[in-house]
Amino acid sequence: MTTQSPRRIVVTGLGAICNVGHNADDVWHAMRDGIPRMSPIERFQGERWTVKFGGEVINWDPADRLERGEMKRLDRFTMLGLYASIEAVKDSGLDVSKEDPFRCGVVVGSGVGGVNTIEEYIEKMHIKGPDRVTPFLVPRLMVNACSGNVSIRFGLKGPNSAPATACASAANAIGDAFQLIQDGDADVMVTGGAEAAMTPLCMAGFMVMKALSTRNDDPNRASRPFDRDRDGFVLAEGAGILVLEELEHAKNRGAKIYAELLGFGSSGDAGHITAPDPEGRGAARCMALALKDAGLKPEDIDYINAHGTSTPLGDAAEVMAIKQIFGEHAKKVAVSSTKGVTGHTLGASGGIESMAVVRAIAEQVIPPTANLDHPDFDLDFVPNKPRRANIRYALNNSFGFGGHNVTLVFGRYPN
Repeated sequence: MTTQSPRRIVVTGLGAICNVGHNADDVWHAMRDGIPRMSPIERFQGERWTVKFGGEVINWDPADRLERGEMKRLDRFTMLGLYASIEAVKDSGLDVSKEDPFRCGVVVGSGVGGVNTIEEYIEKMHIKGPDRVTPFLVPRLMVNACSGNVSIRFGLKGPNSAPATACASAANAIGDAFQLIQDGDADVMVTGGAEAAMTPLCMAGFMVMKALSTRNDDPNRASRPFDRDRDGFVLAEGAGILVLEELEHAKNRGAKIYAELLGFGSSGDAGHITAPDPEGRGAARCMALALKDAGLKPEDIDYINAHGTSTPLGDAAEVMAIKQIFGEHAKKVAVSSTKGVTGHTLGASGGIESMAVVRAIAEQVIPPTANLDHPDFDLDFVPNKPRRANIRYALNNSFGFGGHNVTLVFGRYPN
């Protein structure tokens, strides 16, 4: 009896949009150079808001890639996700018309989905009546709206789903897509996450939880992962999309290959609905599972893109988890959080940060942890400036409310 070799999965396309750029190159360059770009919130404001800034996508016209009529049927999170997906597919060089549509699928996650639509039409319904609610209400607000619209745009008829695991959603989606190709259910997957939760209600919810930084006088210094003076995360929005392909499929069409996706791990804290396990046990197990899936040892890892949200509890738990898994190697591996630049895009963060890891591997440069002036822990957090390095293998961590933990393992191709 012969054992079939496992199908290998590579990254061939990237797309991204967030507060620091409207395409993958601009987003990556800001993350690589450690340049935050926070701004006063444009869509709502007032004296009662103790937080007056965030990582809003500004000066953006979706009509650069989307039809005006189409935009009326889409929530902001879907527009962000579809916008990044169009870039990713173009970047991959994939000619969808030449592919078997049943072998190409979509998995795009989101933490809260169409919350802009929900807030807009609840107000309109109460003021003007139920007959003034748009017939596109449900197709706009559902969490799977982005995944569905991406599949429609490109005619992808393979597996199609939309994980909603809070801030782990995009990484969860990428892991699911990875397994679908690995299991032979697809050859190509468009995957990642999209989020547009910078709404009055969501902002108020995080604000009263005391989860957000209140550094209104210096927004660009507010997101400070692993820094002693951090006081909460900075809410942001955006989308990050990858095109994953089975290796032979990519090689046969002459695709450029950024990196290889090698492993996926997930776990649950089964503790508190918002706080992480204080000892980082769920996150540690997640990293261990991802390493096992990739067939690697902790000492093989050269870089960890941390979840690192800039919250006291979350940063401390992740550091404990890294130390549990990596032991003595924990102080030798480079660890950085790119949320110092982008803020926290919630369910999109794993997609944007996976793009950063892939570019880091492709260019052999580690993006820094911005605003890290007084480290609160004793790991190598690559403070403030990028670093040239030999990156063979890298982890990307994403953790979410509800105790959801996801780790992805990427590697250089060819290694």
